[in-house]
Amino acid sequence: MYSLMDRRKLIKFLAAVPLGLAAGAMYVFKIEPEWVEFTEVDMELPHAPVSAKGMKIIQISDLHIGHRFDWSYMKKAFRKVEDLKPDLVLYTGDYVSYKNDSQLEELKKAASYFPKGKKATLASLGNHDYGIGWAQRAVADKITDILKAQDIRTLRNETAEIEGVNIVGLEDYWGANWSTAAAKTVLDKGSAHIALCHNPDVCDLPIWDGFKGFVLAGHTHGGQVKPPFLKAPMLPVKNKNYSQGLIEINSDIKLYINRAIGCLWPVRFNVRPEVTVFKVS
Repeated sequence: MYSLMDRRKLIKFLAAVPLGLAAGAMYVFKIEPEWVEFTEVDMELPHAPVSAKGMKIIQISDLHIGHRFDWSYMKKAFRKVEDLKPDLVLYTGDYVSYKNDSQLEELKKAASYFPKGKKATLASLGNHDYGIGWAQRAVADKITDILKAQDIRTLRNETAEIEGVNIVGLEDYWGANWSTAAAKTVLDKGSAHIALCHNPDVCDLPIWDGFKGFVLAGHTHGGQVKPPFLKAPMLPVKNKNYSQGLIEINSDIKLYINRAIGCLWPVRFNVRPEVTVFKVS
């Protein structure tokens, strides 16, 4: 039989269980989804001219503006980006979680807070920017216009040269405008490059011959939920090695997968939202 002391301990334990569950739920659904981490990464570009050395580049990805969560926590992160006075700010897709044009109206509000780079602010598109079924080109065009109104240039299989570095923005791999042939053509060879490529699976396509530089991607959100010491159980990519962080594709190409500042649904565990801060060397 249990002693009186044992019963008291059991009662205390049972009383603590709901509090522990409530605290855990608060962390997973509210605290971590809004706890943005600034990750510093050295960006080695061997072919970059002297004028590009030391440039500070910020990557922001996967904002997913809409009505699934309150995006206002991003404003604090945006102010911190502005305080860092970056040379370039690069956005790598999924600006909305599109259901209808009300998300685009919300994006207009949010975009007025988007931080800019001193030298340039450039963007690429993600699959969600192509609307329902990733097939609505008109939605992608509207998002491009919203960004343009904030002096953010969207590169859609286009290149912009900044301080002798070619910034290449690829169309989204799942989007309605994807073309492997067009992507291969726009990836100019021989000089320093940074490619904005929302979906990291593109790194496994035969389009990179001669490319030397960094590929900046998003899309995965790092899985959003990751058990300690284990891989994320859910990743929207074919290559499950493409989860998050810095990955060496080969001696010429390094891939960085940003964990996303936003989320599809407001739940995260062991995968904090992220802004990446690169310094060119």
